[in-house]
Amino acid sequence: MDIKLINKLAKLMETHDLAELEVEEEGHHVHLKRGGPAPAPVAALPAAPAAPAAPAPVAAAGQAAPEAALPPDPDVEEGTVEFTSPLVGTFYRAATPEADPFAVEGDVVDEDTVICIVEAMKVMNEIKADGNYRVTRVLVENGEPVEYGQALFLLAPA
Repeated sequence: MDIKLINKLAKLMETHDLAELEVEEEGHHVHLKRGGPAPAPVAALPAAPAAPAAPAPVAAAGQAAPEAALPPDPDVEEGTVEFTSPLVGTFYRAATPEADPFAVEGDVVDEDTVICIVEAMKVMNEIKADGNYRVTRVLVENGEPVEYGQALFLLAPA
């Protein structure tokens, strides 16, 4: 893997404000991570070839941040929190285009409720609510790309 590709990956990270990026190509492995105001690419040594393993589904759901203060909005209930994406990918509200959405405004969800799917690297990751909430607003359209930490839903205490 040449330095030009690493520089392009670093530029891609900067352009899309990514905190971390990992690429494996032809036995070479590159892991880039931004750690300060001036991100610098860090290249790992070539990895030994290994049998490809299936990616594990995301175990942790997005995090609703009760401490995060939302900007004042007369339409937002007190105690409402943002439910954020736990990974970068494509947001889907339902399992198939013909299926009903997992969660719609007004639904009450709990930690066992799948509220959306985020597709990352051709893996469909079911994202579950992390507590008991009522969905007050869906902030992302079906099929839109999402970033790590991007708000997907507004959730009010149930």
